Amino acid sequence: MGRRAWTNWAGNQRCVPHAVERPRTEAELVAVVERAAAAGRRVKAVGAGHSFTDIACTDGHLVDLADYGRLLSFDPATCRATVQAGIRLTELNRLLAERGAALPNLGDIAYQSIAGATATATHGTGRRFGNLATGIVGMRLVAGDGSIVTCAADDDPDLLRVARVGLGALGLVSELTLQCVPAFNLHAIEEPMLVDDVLDDWDGYLDRNDHFELLWVPNTRWALTKRNRRTTEPVQPRSPWVRWRNGVLYDNIAFGAANRVARRRPDAVRRLGKALPSAGRVEYTEPSPQVFASPRLVHFVEMEYAVPLEAVPEALDRVRALVKEERLPLLFPVEVRVVSAHRTPERVATLARSARADGYGAIICGAGMAAHLAGAVAAQTTLPVIGVPLSGGALDGVDALYSTVQMPRGIPVATVAVNGSANAALLA
Repeated sequence: MGRRAWTNWAGNQRCVPHAVERPRTEAELVAVVERAAAAGRRVKAVGAGHSFTDIACTDGHLVDLADYGRLLSFDPATCRATVQAGIRLTELNRLLAERGAALPNLGDIAYQSIAGATATATHGTGRRFGNLATGIVGMRLVAGDGSIVTCAADDDPDLLRVARVGLGALGLVSELTLQCVPAFNLHAIEEPMLVDDVLDDWDGYLDRNDHFELLWVPNTRWALTKRNRRTTEPVQPRSPWVRWRNGVLYDNIAFGAANRVARRRPDAVRRLGKALPSAGRVEYTEPSPQVFASPRLVHFVEMEYAVPLEAVPEALDRVRALVKEERLPLLFPVEVRVVSAHRTPERVATLARSARADGYGAIICGAGMAAHLAGAVAAQTTLPVIGVPLSGGALDGVDALYSTVQMPRGIPVATVAVNGSANAALLA
C-alpha cells in the first residue's frame, strides 16, 4: 500500500510521511519516538495543521494528535488546567466554561490544537495581554530519545520560557498546564470605520478597549473594527440570524465568492472591495470564546509581521500607499492586532512562592482594567494579598475593581477602592 500524503489546513503545504501515528497515551507517544529514533527517522507532530509554513512536513513519522486531546485535570483553587497537547481550542473552551473558567485571551480562530497554537506563538489582541503561550505554567515533553522532560515556573523556568514557543525543536509536547481565569463576558462593538479616523486616535482606541483590532480592506478607505471590553454584565447575545448572516453569509460565503471572482478577474478587485457586504454596527455581549473566535470557512494563506506599537500607524499607511501606487489587486484584508511583549507570569509565580522566605509580610498588587494579577499572586502564596484596582479604560477602574473582588473560593484577596494605594499600604 502506498503512503498517504498529508496537507495542511490552507492547502499550501504537502508531504508524504513514512508513517502517520495517532497516539492516545503518553506511553504510545514515547513508543513512537523510540521507534523513529531506532530507525534513524525524524518525528514531527501536527495538531490541526493550521500553520502556513512547512513546519509539520516530514518524510519520517508524522504524529497526528487528533486522539490526544483530553483535559487531564482542573484545579479550581488555582484556576489551572492540565491538558494533553492535541486538545482543540474549541473543546478546551467548552470544558473550561463548564468549570467556570476561560483562557485569558484567544485568537480569532479556534480550530488549532493547544500545543500547535502555543508552539507557534498564536496570539489574540489587547495591549495588556500576551500570546497564548504566556499562559503556560508547566509542560511535559518527550525528548528525542523518548525520555520525559518536565519544566514549570518553579522548576527550570528558563527551559519553560524556551519550550513555550519551541516550534517542536525540543521534542514532542505531551502535556501543558495552563493558567486560566474565571469565565468572563465580552461586550463587543463591530463596525466599519474610516482607516484614517482610527489611526488618528490609535492610542485612544487601545486605551479605551481591552481588545481592539482592525481589518483594512485593500483599495478602499475602510476597515472593519472590533472593540471588546471585558465585563460582568449579563449576556445580550446576537440572534441566530445575525450570527449566521454576519459570520457565515457575509464573512465566508460572500467573501469567498468575491475572492474566487478576483482570482479570475484581477481588474475587478477595486469594485469588489467596495461592493463587499457590511452588517453595519453590531453590538452584543457574549461569553469570551464566542466573541474572540469566528468561523473561518474560507481557507487562506497569510504572513505576519511584528512592529513596535508606536510604529503601527506609519507601517499601515506605508502598506496602503504601496498598494495604491503599485495598483496591487488585493482583496483579502490586512489585519492589525496588538499583543503585549511583557507578559511573564512565571516570574510573578516565582516571586509569590518565595515571598515569605524572602521576608515579605504582605503583597500589594496594582492592576488596571480587567486584570487578575492579585488572584494570580494569591494562588501561589499564603501571605496576605491586597489588590489595588487602577483607573483606566472605558470604565475608569470599575472593571478592575470587579476583577479584583470576584476571586474564586480559596483565593482570598483583600480589595481597596480604585486607586486606593494609600489604604493598601496602611492595611499591609
